[in-house]
Amino acid sequence: MPSVKDLRDRIRSLKNTQQITKAMKQVAAAKIRRAELAQKRARPYADALGEMLSDLIRAVSSVDHPFTKPGREGAPVGILLLSADKGLAGAFNSNVIHSAQAFARGQSAVRYYTVGTKARNAVRRLGIAEHPAWPLGGDKLETARAIAAAATADFESGAISEVVLVSQRLVSMMSQRPQTRTLVPIQTTASASERSPERGAAESKGAVEFAPSPEFVLSRLLPKYLEFTIYSAMLETDAAFFAAQLVAMTNATENASKLVDELTIAMNNARQAAITKELLEIVAGAEALGVE
Repeated sequence: MPSVKDLRDRIRSLKNTQQITKAMKQVAAAKIRRAELAQKRARPYADALGEMLSDLIRAVSSVDHPFTKPGREGAPVGILLLSADKGLAGAFNSNVIHSAQAFARGQSAVRYYTVGTKARNAVRRLGIAEHPAWPLGGDKLETARAIAAAATADFESGAISEVVLVSQRLVSMMSQRPQTRTLVPIQTTASASERSPERGAAESKGAVEFAPSPEFVLSRLLPKYLEFTIYSAMLETDAAFFAAQLVAMTNATENASKLVDELTIAMNNARQAAITKELLEIVAGAEALGVE
């Protein structure tokens, strides 16, 4: 049975840990407001940009751009894996990493592009020491541009056959879910010949005119689509991380409080047992000496 001193030391250590988790909880609660606001502002623009590009691609007969064509057959699949730079957020990082690894097992060959320290370290543990990697912190827009440029160069040169994004989606403050989606080549839901006349008229509300050419307009929009989609995913990863950390630190603080209560009761019982033992020893010694 632990002594009173051991229990007191454990209680002191738990209280110190509780102060740390409480402070981290408050920091996460303060940061998530800004991160969630930035993510909510970016997501509608990224979604609208993707829908607009799909409509534009369907509106023209042919588009001579690499993003609209299948990648080189037999080339590795490019996996863009997004994680946080830090931990202490429950299973946030491990879930998205396992999701990427599950997707990779279904491919003949993959090439990783990692964003976030945890993702970089996980890929290194797979034996892939050298791969393009960026931190999640810092200037996210510049990082997104660098990632898009690297992925675009590899896709156009035939080093990869497609670009697949694996990241966390912020469902709610209590739930974050890994998602896997193909960014390049751009997938269109249906071609112009596959749509019914009624649906086609409803979707395209008039003729689409391009100046100077469809290829020129889309060649400017498609790189921006990739950049902003990656940027939006980075913002969402940031917000989802702070939400997961807030939940994890809240649970850790509550668990530490419960353990402190349990150890306090155990310490009081141990102290009472020690006092009772001392009293019994005094009484036994007095009886042995014949002292009344």
